Amino acid sequence: MDIFTNKNNTKHIFLITSFLLLVSLVLSFGGKVFADNGEEVASFRNAGSAIVKGSENVPRISVSQFLKNVGKNTGIYKMIHTETEEEVKAAEEEAQLAEKAMKADPFAGKIVPGWQKFVMLAIGFLIVYLGAAKGFEPLLLIPIGFGTILVNIPGAGMGNAPDGMLHIIYSAGVGNEFFPMLIFMGIGAMTDFGPLIANPKMALLGGAAQLGVFATLFGVALMNFIPGVDYTMLQAAAIAIIGGADGPTSIYVSAKLAPEMMAVIAVAAYSYMALVPMIQPPIMKALTTKKERAIKMKQLREVSRAERVLFPLMLLVITALLLPPAAPLIGMLAFGNFIKEAGCVERLSKTVQNELMNIVSILLSLGVGSQMTPEKIMNANSIGIIILGLLAFAIATSGGIIMAKIMNLFLKEKINPLIGSAGVSAVPMAARVSNKVGQEFDPSNFLLMHAMGPNVSGVIGTAIAAGVFISTYGH
Repeated sequence: MDIFTNKNNTKHIFLITSFLLLVSLVLSFGGKVFADNGEEVASFRNAGSAIVKGSENVPRISVSQFLKNVGKNTGIYKMIHTETEEEVKAAEEEAQLAEKAMKADPFAGKIVPGWQKFVMLAIGFLIVYLGAAKGFEPLLLIPIGFGTILVNIPGAGMGNAPDGMLHIIYSAGVGNEFFPMLIFMGIGAMTDFGPLIANPKMALLGGAAQLGVFATLFGVALMNFIPGVDYTMLQAAAIAIIGGADGPTSIYVSAKLAPEMMAVIAVAAYSYMALVPMIQPPIMKALTTKKERAIKMKQLREVSRAERVLFPLMLLVITALLLPPAAPLIGMLAFGNFIKEAGCVERLSKTVQNELMNIVSILLSLGVGSQMTPEKIMNANSIGIIILGLLAFAIATSGGIIMAKIMNLFLKEKINPLIGSAGVSAVPMAARVSNKVGQEFDPSNFLLMHAMGPNVSGVIGTAIAAGVFISTYGH
């Protein structure tokens, strides 16, 4: 029986929710909490006023200030506004601070017990097993697993600076924005935007899935109440992108806002991307009825070549005018898609889709695996990120499905809610999972092309969310 139609389940959910609210109220009327120096620290009592540890120098952002920051970072504003000497100087200082932060490694020189290396080796072999034996995205998991194994072999020095092979790979393309940009170019060249163009309503499902991003942002703030866990606001914004299940975007944002957390953020993002076939199906089945899973959708209309060619150009122009911080990601996505649809540079398109994409995927995955070391993974902050990533991914999947169910209340031609789970950015893994689950209940129900609409809109949505965070906290 469906969990939402079972009265006993509904009653239990209501009681649990009421209990949690009661606990929150009791905590909110508790006494104030003070540090040794007399300063009030974060607690449930003062969640709206206390300064988050490590974020003392980060300005508070009100709604009006947030809108002002976003407005000042639009391409339109920058085109008509000439920067003052003070703004130029501030930008230069920001670049210098970012460069110093990129070089800073809070885990450098940290000595860990030998048994922790063996634990990480076991995790590396487990990742390889999941990819090779269980078929969970082997293109990602096998290189990540081998990177984890190689970097944790005692005495091998594969990850040592400055000449360790894995360290060179990480520094050359993962620790900056190079590999993520190339991956987005490849995604663009491999992606068919036709389903989204044919049915623009699917963009709502991709947008709803971004609920995971913003839920993670609040989750990071709440985890600061746990002793031993401390995240700054910039780190919170970088961690939140994990909710979009988009590895390249997560790396890009963490490089901008929290480079010291890039390693664990990248590992969490890519791990959950690869585990889409394991994580999503139980959520999809729990949130839909058999009747909903059996909904068949009409064949999409044929999209003209002119629409396909103009779409990436229009997407790039709108992004450049309204949200330039997202333009690098969207720009590479649009470039890759344009050379695919233009038809006059087929050699470039095939190179980007095949040879270049394969090479960069191998190097990026090895680089991500090289960060799976005990000092970076086996600590409270890193474990918190991994837990938040799983929760955010579940919320993003649920958000897309629930939005599809809401849309069905108003649409004559119903949407199969299973395609809502494809609103996360894992292209085309999430779309394939939607199709596979649908065919488990009706082998004649082909949902893949319908699921690609929310899937590609999720990529765009996560890039836009990243641009918003960078616009807000990037200066």
